[in-house]
Amino acid sequence: MGWLFLKVLLVGVTFLGGLYPLVDFSFSGETRGRKPNFVIILADDMGWGDLGANWAETKDTVNLDKMAAEGMRFVDFHAASSTCSPSRASLLTGRLGLRNGVTHNFAVTSVGGLPLNETTLAEVLQQAGYVTGMIGKWHLGHHGSYHPNFRGFDYYFGIPYSHDMGCTDTPGYNHPPCPACPRADRPARNLERDCYTDVALPLYENLNIVEQPVNLSSLAQKYAEKATQFIQHASTSGRPFLLYVGLAHMHVPLSRMQLSADPRGQRPYGAGLREMDSLVGQIKDKVDRTAKENTFLWFTGDNGPWAQKCELAGSVGPFTGSWQIHQGGSPAKQTTWEAGHRVPALAYWPGRVPVNVTSTALLSVLDIFPTVVALAGASLPQDRHFDGLDASEVLFGWSQTGHRVLFHPNSGAAGEYGALQTVRLGHYKAFYISGGARACDGDVGPEQHHEPPLIFNLEDDVAEAVPLDRGSAEYQGLVPKVREVLADVLLDIAVDSTSRADYTRDPSVTPCCNPHHVACRCQSI
Repeated sequence: MGWLFLKVLLVGVTFLGGLYPLVDFSFSGETRGRKPNFVIILADDMGWGDLGANWAETKDTVNLDKMAAEGMRFVDFHAASSTCSPSRASLLTGRLGLRNGVTHNFAVTSVGGLPLNETTLAEVLQQAGYVTGMIGKWHLGHHGSYHPNFRGFDYYFGIPYSHDMGCTDTPGYNHPPCPACPRADRPARNLERDCYTDVALPLYENLNIVEQPVNLSSLAQKYAEKATQFIQHASTSGRPFLLYVGLAHMHVPLSRMQLSADPRGQRPYGAGLREMDSLVGQIKDKVDRTAKENTFLWFTGDNGPWAQKCELAGSVGPFTGSWQIHQGGSPAKQTTWEAGHRVPALAYWPGRVPVNVTSTALLSVLDIFPTVVALAGASLPQDRHFDGLDASEVLFGWSQTGHRVLFHPNSGAAGEYGALQTVRLGHYKAFYISGGARACDGDVGPEQHHEPPLIFNLEDDVAEAVPLDRGSAEYQGLVPKVREVLADVLLDIAVDSTSRADYTRDPSVTPCCNPHHVACRCQSI
């Protein structure tokens, strides 16, 4: 069987109201109807308890809840890291940060990104004849060859990093609030150290900045329009497709339009959830109208809620990290407590994924890569090891068995970035290090080392409140097993083909469509 190659010329042509690369959408009869399409939607900073189907107190996710009723809901599903760039790198490579080299976030001035010798999911499917598109937040490098168009995506529309990493004219809700972009007649006001005021947030279509600063109030609708256009065009062509959508929601700043358009006048976070839910609903509706029987839709999140944003952060549900709360700080984003990495997850594929099923299998964002590759009939790269597994049997309702062991990398709250010092073994979880991220009140929990480790039984204690008694037979039997699986993975990484990301910074690589204007201001859409 000959491979179907996409002929991507990085010269824009106007198509469906957007600037697409010139792509050969021809196909063979061999391809039509045989390979499934994939839509992967990744929420940002969404709490496990935000999803109505996860027994949320408020029902702000009617479309997602409907998807859960029509598909499969996962209640023990985990991000591969508790912060943005490493989690996304693991989704696209199926590998932990110690293997793929991405252990912490990239900056506006980052020279590098996801190492170029790492093979992305998009590149694998592209070689298997797929049309590939990415909408939304990238955060894996924007300079030169790190841009999505050079990492396997034929089409890209979105922002290169988190949307709080640049000023806008419509700043939205943030805690603390950040000022709007400066204009020629007034200087920048850098009121908070966490605010970006010198350079506006850029919006890309392929290699071109089409808006700077981004209008956050209309960004969700732009994403919906571009996603549905991509699905329509790919479906019409007959080529199988991969669409990866990195949502801006529920990361701050939250759009002010969300609240003003909300008749119930609820808090900004609830309005943001409803806007996100509507966006996902539009994408699902388009899939249902054009390629329902042959499209697998996977929804999940990159990490838990950002607690220091107070009322602008999501719900951790029952995963309260009580032990850490008593020590100080937050047990959510940037930590290895459950609230930091246990995320909402749904699978939808009519006729293939069983309806209204809740899976308790231990799964991870790491599993997306090998699962999609297997379902596409493609092959994993043979020169490296993977941390994810093919979850097809779980997805199709044939099994409830996922990982026996899962590792949660340090993500900023304590320890060296990317280091593996927290181990999930069955329903037990062991901490060799702990720490609390910055909480709403500004408190930060101290870094604490545990030898022997703290071990919690998540089957009886999802709140991670009371560790096992170190003198108990249960604890004594677990410690050697935890040490063994941790030693095994570290040895495997040591002999694997690993990468190292370039975290060098250089102001000259900052995205800027017009360096002669204040804050790089320009607009072409």
